[in-house]
Amino acid sequence: MIAVKNLKSIQLLLLGVMFTSLSIAQDMAKGVIYEDLNGNGKKERNEPGLAGVGISNGRDVVQTNEKGEYNLPVSDGDLIFVIKPSGYALPVNEFNFPQYFYIHKPSGSPTGLRYAGSSPTGELQKSLDFGLKKQVEDKNFTALVFGDPQPYNLTEVDYFYQSVVKEVEGIQGIPFGIALGDIVGDDLSLYPAYSKVVSKIGIPWYHVMGNHDQNYDVEDDKLTDETFSKHFGPATYSFNYADVHVLVLENILYPDPRDGVGYWGGFREDQLTFVENNLKLVPKDKLVIVAMHIPLFEEGDSFRDEDRERLFELLKPFPNNFSMSAHTHYQRQDLMGTAYGWHGEKPHHHYNAGTPSGDWYKGKLDEQGLPISTMRDGSPRGYAFLDVTGNQYKIRYKVPGKPATYQMDIFAPKVLEAGKRTTSGIYVNFFMGSEENNVRYRINGGNWSDMNYLEDYAPKYLVELFEWDTTTELLEGKRPSLPQKSTHLWRANIPSNLPVGTHTIEVEATDLFGQVHQATTQMEVRAK
Repeated sequence: MIAVKNLKSIQLLLLGVMFTSLSIAQDMAKGVIYEDLNGNGKKERNEPGLAGVGISNGRDVVQTNEKGEYNLPVSDGDLIFVIKPSGYALPVNEFNFPQYFYIHKPSGSPTGLRYAGSSPTGELQKSLDFGLKKQVEDKNFTALVFGDPQPYNLTEVDYFYQSVVKEVEGIQGIPFGIALGDIVGDDLSLYPAYSKVVSKIGIPWYHVMGNHDQNYDVEDDKLTDETFSKHFGPATYSFNYADVHVLVLENILYPDPRDGVGYWGGFREDQLTFVENNLKLVPKDKLVIVAMHIPLFEEGDSFRDEDRERLFELLKPFPNNFSMSAHTHYQRQDLMGTAYGWHGEKPHHHYNAGTPSGDWYKGKLDEQGLPISTMRDGSPRGYAFLDVTGNQYKIRYKVPGKPATYQMDIFAPKVLEAGKRTTSGIYVNFFMGSEENNVRYRINGGNWSDMNYLEDYAPKYLVELFEWDTTTELLEGKRPSLPQKSTHLWRANIPSNLPVGTHTIEVEATDLFGQVHQATTQMEVRAK
């Protein structure tokens, strides 16, 4: 009996030690999410709490009660963040970056990082409150989407401003924008310079973390966002606007769990737990947009299949959904089905967006001294507009300095010899195209004929590339990257019976959203 009593005492003592350890490792954040009527960022007595607002530690998601109060478990290293509800605005800092989070790092980020993380935050505040302001949110709106800005130095930060940001500086009628990762190119000390540039757009600006935004001098994937989070907030989070729920996911596994070298596309378990808990609070009729950096499609074995399939399973109950990424520096549309693990009623649309940096700021310099930077698939550098109507969406691509109608390049011979067959063809690079689209052409107003889809190198890009190898003069700028086969290229044969004279080629292309785009060019036939 004595031995049993001693055993029970030991068990109770061990349990007490365990609970004490847990209480040390995990705190309970408490506070109020309230309507900030006077905009001073402090909870006043007359300012009501907001019920039903989500708040998370990156794993758990809880909702505020009728008084706007919440209780949320937090551990050292967590970022506590509000999930912005529709109809309310978040406060922003001097760069227009939403301020919806609190960094809980009592001892600060790990020491010895090449790029500094967060300073020590000390003990958790007794009441961690977040103020929001009411705003009118039209269910029909347009958001701005950038792929990789990715400057590697201050010169390229200026390229980013001059070639893209300057065009949308002070834009009106756009409620928010988002950059899909690779905010900078490995040099995280460029974050302040980037922030000053993008702030000129003048709208709330959200960020996705890319592989070139990471702290690579860490051994744990959870620590790769130390510097990113200091400047921009959580790397995985969500927010609502009108009938849209935006889910932002950092999806770079570093070090690669397969061999500890490099990185791999995928998600940690805590991120997928957040997605699951977060989506439980989202009405099924919302448009759910997933923003990430590494695309969901495969280039070799670029993404962990089970992570994509788990994400797709969580998205399946939402009939209106799509995802977007960047990373590749080319454009691509994918309608994903069972081969990718998607089992919804209709295919899942994944848009791999074009980038403001284009081909990493390479190519000849234009008349303004800016790199042409055509992307490897022949798409010009640029950005996108996301047009939302209720829970439906469309995407428009915009090439800086060009009219909105510039959506394709036609590549055809400038001059041909009359009566002679040619192996040349008419090529159309339809920037927002995919194999599912219809592209047709006609010559001199004749009958329309369908063009043939193919995946190949864009001829115009090859001409730009090989100019660097055939010129006898040194060119300003940097030689472009090696080409990538385009997934939005079409070809047609050239008739051999065209008479001498100038001939007009018209092309009409219909995109995934039913939007019709047109372009023309001319070709001359000469007698020898």
